[in-house]
Amino acid sequence: MGKWVKFIVSLGITGVCLYLTFKDTRWPEMWGSLKSANYAWLFAYLGVLAVIHVARTARWGNLLSGLEHVPFRKLNEASAVGFMMLIILPFRLGEFARPYLIAERSTIRRSAAMTTVVLERIVDGIIIAAMLRVLLFFVPTESPNIERIALGSNVMFLVFGGGLAFLILARWQHDRVIGLMRAVLGRFSPRIADRAVYVVDGFVSALKQLPDAKNLAFFTLWTTLYWTANGYGMSLLTRAFDCSNAAAGAACEPLTLTVFQGFVALSVLIVGLMIPAAPGSAGTFQAFVLLGLSVFVSKDVVNSSGVAYANVLWVVQILQQILVGMVFLFVSHGSFKDIAGKLSAQSEDKGDDKTERAPA
Repeated sequence: MGKWVKFIVSLGITGVCLYLTFKDTRWPEMWGSLKSANYAWLFAYLGVLAVIHVARTARWGNLLSGLEHVPFRKLNEASAVGFMMLIILPFRLGEFARPYLIAERSTIRRSAAMTTVVLERIVDGIIIAAMLRVLLFFVPTESPNIERIALGSNVMFLVFGGGLAFLILARWQHDRVIGLMRAVLGRFSPRIADRAVYVVDGFVSALKQLPDAKNLAFFTLWTTLYWTANGYGMSLLTRAFDCSNAAAGAACEPLTLTVFQGFVALSVLIVGLMIPAAPGSAGTFQAFVLLGLSVFVSKDVVNSSGVAYANVLWVVQILQQILVGMVFLFVSHGSFKDIAGKLSAQSEDKGDDKTERAPA
């Protein structure tokens, strides 16, 4: 599928999600919620986002430590700019940003760095899927949309759990797995088979360079802090929408989430973000925040203060990551245009550093 076809499909998905977000919106109450919101809570939430950034950056350093110890300053530059690129660039070019940026600041190859990014995704996917399944045991079975949410968590667990199991199998039975891949994929396209073998070989090589026990322990601690802060932040920001600042007689539906409910809403959101969408996950972000809210609050609240909350949450997260990325881009004397161009060229060059990669 060509890039522009993927882009058009992602825009279509975004359009559908935006329609689902706003089709039942109670506009007077939604505007009333926005006008009466206590935006002082944004400062507390920005503090939570700072903790999330530090935890996300530090744990990546722990994963990279099996390849090279990267100073936090360089790691932070690559992370901040990379997260910004992930939001802004189309065609998912931002996926290559952190590996490219850390390769410029160390001796780590881009392919090896990319492996650590994918391992992060796999670990996070399994954590969220498992956490959501556990949390749902404590949610009444008659709650709205609970069956669809449970199905989503099962699919997520199968995707990421299956990916991890496959990599472990490839590490254990490398030659057999590679032979099977060539036999199966080669029937359709030798080029696809070669590319798939190259990718799996890269992961298997990286699995041989996992961090030591100390760094794996710190990776676990930082990951725990990362997801704890995310779930707490989802609950914290709802305090801005409790209508306590609403003028007498103003149309406003109060919205509040407990910390437990915040974690459920977060898990539902992460499941939704698996769906390809336009840059910044516009549309899918809001739609799945509302889906998570619908488990605990009424439709009237979801379609008024819930819509206001979902959009403010999205805007704050996007602006925070873009502004932090721009600051570090300026500090590191980087060029957005230059980096974006190189990432685009890299995505076309499927044979990145093949000659450097050690055999699995």
